[in-house]
Amino acid sequence: MKAGEELAPLEIPVTRTLIVAGAIASRDYQDVHHDAELARQKGSPDIFMNILTTNGLVGRYITDHFGPHAVLRKVAIRLGAPNYPGDTLVLSGEIVDVETDAAGGGDTAQVRIVGRNGLGNHVTGTVTVTVPAAAGVGESS
Repeated sequence: MKAGEELAPLEIPVTRTLIVAGAIASRDYQDVHHDAELARQKGSPDIFMNILTTNGLVGRYITDHFGPHAVLRKVAIRLGAPNYPGDTLVLSGEIVDVETDAAGGGDTAQVRIVGRNGLGNHVTGTVTVTVPAAAGVGESS
């Protein structure tokens, strides 16, 4: 891995099931994440994805690329346009910096990520990930 390397994009269909399941899994019972009628009453055209689901998808994107031994050290994201059912979230990333542990403990990378949907940028941010020296990028266990 090296600075400037781009990660392959990941397309995720945004379904009602994904939105509701993510809200339930993260114990976020706000009605705007599962009740379309109440979401409309609050000014939203439909239910929308919560930040914890987005955070999980960003983590999945990074570990899918760097492999099962990758360790997420820091995830710093900011939400933008909402993710509504029927859209597609496209995650992309670029390695902006890599530090090698002189003791042979592996490499730590800073990855800039962007997740876009039909409305614009849904999520932007940076992920710090360490790949242990014994594990190669993208290796399966």
